[in-house]
Amino acid sequence: MKQAAALTGAFSATSLFNLAHAEEWKKAGQKVAHLTDAQIAEDEDYWSVIQRAYSVDSNIIILNNGGVSPSPLVVQQAVERYNALSNQGPSYFMWRILDQGREPLREKLALLAGALPDEIAVDRNATEALNTIIFGLDLKAGDEVIGTKQDYPHMVGAYKQRALREGIVYKQLSFEFPIEDDEVIVKAYRDAITPKTKIIHVTHIINWVGQIMPVRKIADMAHEHGIEVICDGAHTFGLLDFKIPDLHCDYFGTSLHKFLSAPIGSGMMWIKKEKISKVWPLLSDDNPHSGDIRKFENIGTRSFPIEQGIGEAINFQLAIGTKRKEERIRYLKNYWASKVQHIPKVKLHTSLKSEYSCAICGVSIDGMTVSELDNALFTQYKIHTVGINYENIHCVRITPHVYTTIANLDKLVKAITEIAGKSKS
Repeated sequence: MKQAAALTGAFSATSLFNLAHAEEWKKAGQKVAHLTDAQIAEDEDYWSVIQRAYSVDSNIIILNNGGVSPSPLVVQQAVERYNALSNQGPSYFMWRILDQGREPLREKLALLAGALPDEIAVDRNATEALNTIIFGLDLKAGDEVIGTKQDYPHMVGAYKQRALREGIVYKQLSFEFPIEDDEVIVKAYRDAITPKTKIIHVTHIINWVGQIMPVRKIADMAHEHGIEVICDGAHTFGLLDFKIPDLHCDYFGTSLHKFLSAPIGSGMMWIKKEKISKVWPLLSDDNPHSGDIRKFENIGTRSFPIEQGIGEAINFQLAIGTKRKEERIRYLKNYWASKVQHIPKVKLHTSLKSEYSCAICGVSIDGMTVSELDNALFTQYKIHTVGINYENIHCVRITPHVYTTIANLDKLVKAITEIAGKSKS
């Protein structure tokens, strides 16, 4: 009986999502079936159904989903259920029962990514995925990598470590965001290329301020010069409506615990199939030059319950629809940002145009430090955000998610208005 319960899990018609939400969500979807995704983004009755699936603390307004997002209840319950099962006999239930769920999970992730299952590896976060690629590529002293100062620190650190240890040349561009012209960005990468350039690293969404980078245009330009492209998709997978191969990059890593709302500590790596064999695994494998993507999953004992939770998160995602979800979250960001952008002393650090941003938006107030604004939002209004002081970016990052209500964003607007009114410029 326990085996049967375990094997059905997130990958069957008796998934927790189907049991808890399928019927209600179907009815809600039928009521808005005549509307476009953009129109549905403003339908509060529809989104109230989605919001009830989360268990967020009502005493705090969580607007730092760009860091990590809460999981829906069914995802939490899946992890709890299969963790309890595992502890009834770990070596049996984990290795002989729950381990059978990894290949169905790989197939589900591939479906969402628009990729082949044999191009998908399951790991713990974007850092692990991208560091595996960065350290796994054969680069020698003098080979050049182009990135930016606004890339994520763990990726910047990986390249700097290779530069220190092996003598590669790591070149960093620097951008003043927001930028509403793709060619400005593409040209900056193009101008930095030399005959020694081997890799361009591009962050799909700049996590500090939410700038959407033109990955495909950069990749196409890079390939014209025989250069490979690594894409950091930590903040785009599960948010933007795209398929990984359509980015034309060669390597891609993401965290699943952000906008996909999978369990905390889950991630995914994608490598174009013909390139897998040339990437060394970060942890040892009997055949490091194998073309099998599974060579990157040799981390020893892992959390099988988390994999079941990822499956439920994918069920949740597919039931909403990625494009519909993207439109809703962009609507929420624009809702509050457009209301505060003309308030005296308030400055936005993010474009409000759909091509250049979606969920994340940075804000600052003249006369206040970033930490002062972040602290005021929480201590006075119980609004949790995050202050960003990184390179040339200084703002408070605000990131809603599908569970965020309009009432919460109205409180945010009220808070920014009142704080700006008291600021001494």
